[in-house]
Order: sequence, then structure tokens, then C-alpha cells
Amino acid sequence: MFEFKISKKSKKNNARLGILKTAHGEIETPAFVPVATQAAIKTLDSQEVLKTKSQILICNTFHLHLKPGEKIIKSSGGLHKFMNWPKPLMTDSAGFQVFSLGFGRDFGMGKILKEKNGGKIKSGQQPKLLKITSEGVLFRSPNDGRKIFIGPKESIKIQESLGADIIFAFDECTPPIANYAYTKKSLKLTHQWAQICLNAKKSKQALFGIVQGGKFKDLRIESAKFIGNLPFDGFGIGGEFGDDKKIMEKMINWVNKELPENKPRHLLGIGYLEDIPKIIKAGVDTFDCIVPTHYGRRGIAFTSSGELDLNKSKFLQDKKALDKKCPCFVCQNYSRSYLCHLFRAKEISALKFLTFHNLYFFNSFVENIRNAIKKGKF
Repeated sequence: MFEFKISKKSKKNNARLGILKTAHGEIETPAFVPVATQAAIKTLDSQEVLKTKSQILICNTFHLHLKPGEKIIKSSGGLHKFMNWPKPLMTDSAGFQVFSLGFGRDFGMGKILKEKNGGKIKSGQQPKLLKITSEGVLFRSPNDGRKIFIGPKESIKIQESLGADIIFAFDECTPPIANYAYTKKSLKLTHQWAQICLNAKKSKQALFGIVQGGKFKDLRIESAKFIGNLPFDGFGIGGEFGDDKKIMEKMINWVNKELPENKPRHLLGIGYLEDIPKIIKAGVDTFDCIVPTHYGRRGIAFTSSGELDLNKSKFLQDKKALDKKCPCFVCQNYSRSYLCHLFRAKEISALKFLTFHNLYFFNSFVENIRNAIKKGKF
């Protein structure tokens, strides 16, 4: 069971409200999707995650394939039962690991370059630790170095065994410093793999195709048209986003202009707080990001008055609530002083408290945008 309906469109931009229906419940969109890489939100149990207003989670196909393996998860009744999560789930395709374990590791970079990089990746160039072929990708396990092959057929088979509501086509997430020729060749491969994924899928799961093309406008438009014309249930917008957030915003608009309006659009791996209004205005329905959980475990709290680094000793004297405007249980029960003490004392509960608050804050932030769209104010 999968259905998407748009309930309202903004008159000011391309933002839209919608309802995603799955076998495990409905999702009000736009929606933030927390990342449960190994079938868990680190430091929280499933019941706690529910209380953060999270509607859907995304798990990592590559890492779950490594451990515990999809056979164990399938024999446990699938991901939902395995992790005791009653709401919808997504799994990515392992396409991001083609980048992160390949050129991303070689050059020490992410999907958005934090600083200008003089390097260029040219057509035909291969990463040091994996090999990309027309059939798929030969990885080396980051755990024990063994060789692992994943192509479009393998990715779909793994994701079918995992049993998430929404799965993604296998692709190559191209690096930010790839030149035009490399990106064009990679795009052709991603398009071939998309068709193989559609033919390989035997389950009733919703399958999303992924639009690539890097920072190049003609390639992004070509990809959006090609993937948009295939019978996918929805679409992922993937790949790198250059070294400027303005490029990212333009790129999303290029893509969404070409994609079918009546199908959901998911932005893969992007969702800093300052990005969220922009990507929603561009017509994105769902988006995943590790920021609230990753930052929370490192002592950074997102609040209505900005980011707070609770590792700093000055907060030991601060008796105020973490965020006086936030109704989450952390803000209602614990002071900045206490939370700072926990981080400085290296208490595990510190990680849990900030992970919970940050997720609650992000979900509330998006909920407020949904309400503003409803009222015609966004």
C-alpha cells in the first residue's frame, strides 16, 4: 500500500502539504526523516523516538548488509519488527557509500564542499578502495576488508529482505569535484541501474528513483526528465551539491520543475536547520539528515535562540532550561547547568538528552512550517 496526495500548495513558492500513505501509517509532508543507520537512533529506544514527533526513519542498506545481514533481519519479521518501530521506514540503496567509501574518503570531503578544492576527478578515474563497473560496485568492507559486490539487482534484493515501506534505486552519488565528463558518464550508469532496479523489484514496496547530475544544470534536467518518466512511486534527489548552498537551492528547483508533480520527492542527506525552509520552498516533501543526532551526541543543542555548545564551562553556571520555548521533556526537567555537567563528566545520559531534544526541535520546526503553509503564511 502506497499513496501520495497533495492537500495544499503555497501561493508564495513551490512548498506543498501532502499525505504519504504506507502500510505502516501516514506521514504528513513536508517531513523531516531522522537517520537510523543501523536500525537504531543512537542513544534512544523506539518508544523515545516516537515521542520526538518523528513520523518516519531511514536505515542504511550497506551497513545493515554488513551487520547483522539482511537474512537475520528478514527472519526476525523485517526491519519494523526487528527494531520495534511501528511507523513507516525507508532504506537507502547503498549508492551514497559509493561516494563516502570511495572518493569521499580519498579526498576527505562531504556532499557539500566546506572549502574550495583544487582537485578534479576525471572520466575513467577510480577510487582507491572500491571499483565501479557497469554491473555495480566492488566494495571493501570497512569492518574487515572483505570484498562485497553490490549492483542494482543486489541492492533491491537486500532492501526487499529488509522490508522497509520505501526503498531507493541503486545509483552513484558523484563527488563534488568530479568534472563534467565524469559526471555525465556516471549519470548514464545511474540511469541504466534505475531501469534494472525497476525490473528486479518483486515486492510491493514503494520504489523511488534517484536524480543525479551533480552541479551541472543540463545533466540535472536530463536526469530529472529521464528518471521522472520511469514508473517509480516517488523520487530521490541525490548526489553532491557543489561548494555553495545557493547552487543546491537552484539545483532542487531545476529538478523539481521536471519531476511529475503528483509523486513525492525526497532530498537525500540534506537538512541543516537553515536549509529546511529553502528546500521546502523548492517543493521537497521529505528529507533526511544526521545533523540533529550527530550534533546532539557531540554536545550541540539547537534552540530557539541558536546553537548552544554545552561542552563549554560557562553553561555550568546557567540555571535556565535548555530552551524555555520547547515543551520536550528535556527542556521541562533539566537545566543547562546539569546538561553541561553531564557532558563534561562524560555521562552517557547527556547524549540521550540532546539527541532527544534536537530531534524534537527539528520535527517541531518542520511542523510549524506545515502549519504556516496551511494558514497561507509560508
